[in-house]
Amino acid sequence: MVEKTPEIEILFASADIAKRNEELAEQIAADLGPDILVIAVLKGSFVFAADLIRALHHAGVQPQIDFMALSSYGDKSVSSGTVVITRDIVDTVKGRKVLLIDDILESGRTMDFATKELLDRGAETVKTCLMLDKKGKRINDFEADFVGFDCPDLFVIGYGLDYAHYYRELPYIGYIVEN
Repeated sequence: MVEKTPEIEILFASADIAKRNEELAEQIAADLGPDILVIAVLKGSFVFAADLIRALHHAGVQPQIDFMALSSYGDKSVSSGTVVITRDIVDTVKGRKVLLIDDILESGRTMDFATKELLDRGAETVKTCLMLDKKGKRINDFEADFVGFDCPDLFVIGYGLDYAHYYRELPYIGYIVEN
């Protein structure tokens, strides 16, 4: 349990996130059409994915939804550099237009791995949608197809993003101010 509530500086307010989700949904609908399979990467993207699929509905998309969990950390605090699937999807991707959703793009390793994996399984196309993009952290040339916001090099929390499994419930994206 968190002993005291830290001071949190808001980077992206709830209203800004909601507006951006509507814009993303319109872009995705125009690009992929009404029949897509959305795959949300757990755990961090679940809040973003839920809001985005509702916005997709308003944009005329009828997505099917599945979930995947990926890890490159295991029980370590530093990435091993090898991505593994810790929870796989149930639905088939063969011949489908897939929208892969995740919370934050940093190194590019995870999204690159997942995109190639889904294409290898026969997806017609795989587009990626990330809530946040930390371009300064990229180690490969992977770029997302749709991005909510460019993110400064801060450890961010809220809107599904956590610190020690806390703060996912915050309706905004912020960072803990170090005192």
